[in-house]
Amino acid sequence: MFAPLTWVLVALSLAAAVYAVVLAARNKRIDWTVLGAVGVVEAGLIAQLVVGIAQYSGADRDVSGPFFFGYLIGALMILPIGAFWALAESSRWGAGALAIACAVIPIVELRLYDLWAV
Repeated sequence: MFAPLTWVLVALSLAAAVYAVVLAARNKRIDWTVLGAVGVVEAGLIAQLVVGIAQYSGADRDVSGPFFFGYLIGALMILPIGAFWALAESSRWGAGALAIACAVIPIVELRLYDLWAV
């Protein structure tokens, strides 16, 4: 995996999670700022999918393909589901749902990093 991209995605998703928690604590709905940050993270996840496929096809490592691609594809689905939930929920819990979705991304990213390092 391309380690700098992984660490940038971890940092951006944590920043978006913190912002969403602040919105939830202030009893506010999500705004375009947090949705833009989520969009940037999602674009980075798409780039990571492309890089992951390219590196896996030329890898001489023993990487578990189903787990690796499961994490890559699963990471792509988390943020859109969280954003849809946040947009559908009219209370502060919408921002809370998005914060949880953003907080899951670093866990998935670090697991991907760990799978690739084996």
